[in-house]
Amino acid sequence: MAQITICSHLPGTFYRKPSPDAPNFVEEGQAITPGTVIGLVEVMKMYSEVVAEEAGTLVRFEVAAEATVEPGDVLAILDVE
Repeated sequence: MAQITICSHLPGTFYRKPSPDAPNFVEEGQAITPGTVIGLVEVMKMYSEVVAEEAGTLVRFEVAAEATVEPGDVLAILDVE
């Protein structure tokens, strides 16, 4: 099994849920498919979805919720077959 990274394409703030009262998009250990939204990056009140490009299991997040991120920062690690 190989691991791949999911990186931020934008600078901004990383969110794991769509709103403060909503559940997280995904949890660590959860199986995901291509196109699954794992979070949002907010830049000046514009929200961009971060999506998985491959199927696998989300091993862990590398940044905390609401952390500041830069382009290329690793957001999450995904186990793929």
